[in-house]
Amino acid sequence: MSDFRVAASTFPFLYTHEGLDALKHLRSLGYDLFEMMIFPPHCWPRELSSKQRRACKSWMDSEGAAFSSFCYPLLDNNPNGVDVLMRDYTLDRYREAIDLAAEWNCPYVVAIPGPVNSLINPPDEWMRAWFIEGMQKLVAHAKGTNVRILLENVPFAFLPTAADMKEIIAEISPEVGVNFDICNSAFIKEDPAEAIRLLGPLVENVHISDSGPTDFKHERLGTGIVDPAPCLAALRDIGYQGATVLEIITDARADGADPDGDIIASHDILAQHGWQKRG
Repeated sequence: MSDFRVAASTFPFLYTHEGLDALKHLRSLGYDLFEMMIFPPHCWPRELSSKQRRACKSWMDSEGAAFSSFCYPLLDNNPNGVDVLMRDYTLDRYREAIDLAAEWNCPYVVAIPGPVNSLINPPDEWMRAWFIEGMQKLVAHAKGTNVRILLENVPFAFLPTAADMKEIIAEISPEVGVNFDICNSAFIKEDPAEAIRLLGPLVENVHISDSGPTDFKHERLGTGIVDPAPCLAALRDIGYQGATVLEIITDARADGADPDGDIIASHDILAQHGWQKRG
């Protein structure tokens, strides 16, 4: 059996399933390794009751299932925003995610650099300083929890490239790694395989999906610009031991949407290239 494990993300079910229900649904497709999206109302730590927390932990234990990671997609907040109140708010939500990850034995919380989308963005050195300070606070909060912070390369963020990830982590802490998103890398016209080699042991978790060259998507593999084969070779080259998360973002609410079919088809493509086969 391949050492390259495959996890499924709950992303398609943000607005149709509570977190535990999404896990149960993905379990019915054969998965026992999951990335949980930290997002309201799907799974929002400060709104989870003690009963809900215990129920999820109990179900995971009874199924022999595990979390690969928690991912917080940052739609309404910004760790390097100009307003200190926004930065503080964002860090508080991450702290809650870290605490929940520790409770549910999830090894990673994925953190995303904030977006740049205004006509006049703040100076880059300001955003870097704010982001570094915030991530160092999260590293301090995570000490003793067995939870690590991973930064993700995201096209709309102010640190989109693999080189950006490597440089900023050197300024934050050696206790921070990378959640490398292959689709994001391909979309900004990086060579994802070479980006993986550049990052080397910093890569601790991987996302994969597909996109066209101009409209940013996270769709079924085989529909766009992502080629898994050279990425697998690069992961082998760096001695990668972590999971590859199928982050297929097919909105389960949309007419004609088939997130289950998209996840399964994508996994079968990965298996053809050497990843773990579906269970």
